[in-house]
Amino acid sequence: MKFKPDEILPAAAAPVLAGAGHDVDTVIAEDPAGAPDEDAAAAANATGRILISLDRGLGNIRSYPPGSHAGIVVLRLTDQSAATVTKAISDLASPASLDSPAGAVTVMQRGLLRIRHP
Repeated sequence: MKFKPDEILPAAAAPVLAGAGHDVDTVIAEDPAGAPDEDAAAAANATGRILISLDRGLGNIRSYPPGSHAGIVVLRLTDQSAATVTKAISDLASPASLDSPAGAVTVMQRGLLRIRHP
């Protein structure tokens, strides 16, 4: 799968995804950093990448209806430490752990995975 980790994710996110065989391009690699959510989502969509973020606003299906983008994964973690976020991304990277998030809005939180397909 093709992923685009948001700039608010730990630096270890991209290597974890790439190590699992995914194609990864980060938001932080683009200029300018600090772009609004809409711009990050549009940039990911333009290249057919699934955006991964901690920003809960990206999980709003009214603003980002399933099928209107390449895919969005929101990590809703109470502990947003680098270790916890990297572990969640490692779980996400496992091919057995996730139905295809392409075109869907996926929310991962403690023991729960909610996928809204188009």
